Amino acid sequence: MQQLSRAARLILIGAPGVGKGTQTERMMKRYPQLSSISSGDLLRKNVRDRTPLGIAAEAKMKAGVLVPDTMILRLIINELTNRGWLTSDAIRPYMVSYASEAMPNAAGVDEIVMPSDSRASGYEYSDEPSASFILDGFPRTATQASQVDRLFPVNFVVNISTPAEVIMDRICNRWVHEPSGRVYNTTFNPPKVAGKDDVTGDQLTRRHDDNPEVWKARLKGFEETSLPLLEHYDKLGVLWTVKGNSSDEISPKLFREFERRFAASS
Repeated sequence: MQQLSRAARLILIGAPGVGKGTQTERMMKRYPQLSSISSGDLLRKNVRDRTPLGIAAEAKMKAGVLVPDTMILRLIINELTNRGWLTSDAIRPYMVSYASEAMPNAAGVDEIVMPSDSRASGYEYSDEPSASFILDGFPRTATQASQVDRLFPVNFVVNISTPAEVIMDRICNRWVHEPSGRVYNTTFNPPKVAGKDDVTGDQLTRRHDDNPEVWKARLKGFEETSLPLLEHYDKLGVLWTVKGNSSDEISPKLFREFERRFAASS
């Protein structure tokens, strides 16, 4: 297992179905100092634990509106603060418990005054190798990326590029075991028994978003937001593009580049 020389703060960008989750799992297995900070997981945990922020976010979702960026940023700030990777002597960290359940619009839930510069405003981020993470699910737009920049510098952004027709073929042949998350593909990773999970024998199902028309709509939305996002990180000099038709083709290239940037010399 490869040790890191400094903190890696990663974002993986790619079309729906390109294999970002697969690459995240493989990266974390290969580099034990690397963690996943998933905004979706943090949101679900806060809703499940009935924290004030979770209650406020759940109310937004039940009302059919998007959870505001400020709430997602608070989740990320809180998680990094709890891990000791983001600290501030000048201002109080935005803790989840700060907001009152009875006041869902109180400052600190829907209103966060973001500093213009992290270090100048009192934020300190850790550069220790153990403070390495992949930021998953946020940011998705250039505006959100600018908000993250004010907290800490993302120092490696991977643009995973696979032709749309290859992804389309992949998702049309994909089946999942919902309880465990195991994924099969009838082309290159079929189940031992057609339509059945290898471990439990349960019936396999299709994901809703594996429908070709659903995927095309998601791809259109991704393309509209990804170009400004990629341009944002390209200007910062941290963008790197990897091309390939499969996760197995992409992973070795990603490992080599990641180790070139962050691996400790032996």
